[in-house]
Amino acid sequence: MTDNEFNRISEQYIDIVYRSAINICKNKSDAEDAVQNTFLKLLKSDIDFENEDHIRRWLIRVAVNECKNIWKSPWNKKISSFEELEKEPVYIENEKSELFAEVMSLPQKYSIVLHLYYYEDYSVREISRILGISETNVQTRLMRARKKLKVQLKEAWNDEQI
Repeated sequence: MTDNEFNRISEQYIDIVYRSAINICKNKSDAEDAVQNTFLKLLKSDIDFENEDHIRRWLIRVAVNECKNIWKSPWNKKISSFEELEKEPVYIENEKSELFAEVMSLPQKYSIVLHLYYYEDYSVREISRILGISETNVQTRLMRARKKLKVQLKEAWNDEQI
């Protein structure tokens, strides 16, 4: 991979990779580490990408794996973070921030599929490939996530009415 090609890819996809990583890691420093490791793997790889979509899927898949590796490390099991998660990334509009906060509060297996489906516009098939789970599992997680989100939003709405 040439320097120019790497620079183009990293500039084009860094936001997508970061958003996916922060969705999984739930803290800024771990997400930044995962992004850095993802782009280091890209730099060292000799993969011939078929198209832009292949690059995007590959980067997100690697980022997901890097996040999982960070969470599995013994270091993470013995420390606690002093930073709070930035609940509202720059790309979220003010009126959608409450919804994003509710999505982020869901368990990881639900929030990541919602994030990829609604915020990154991936299809069920693409999410299946990215996360390494079956399409049926993706559909089930989306359905359960929507139900949980509906309950949470209804509770929040009822609290505001009081």
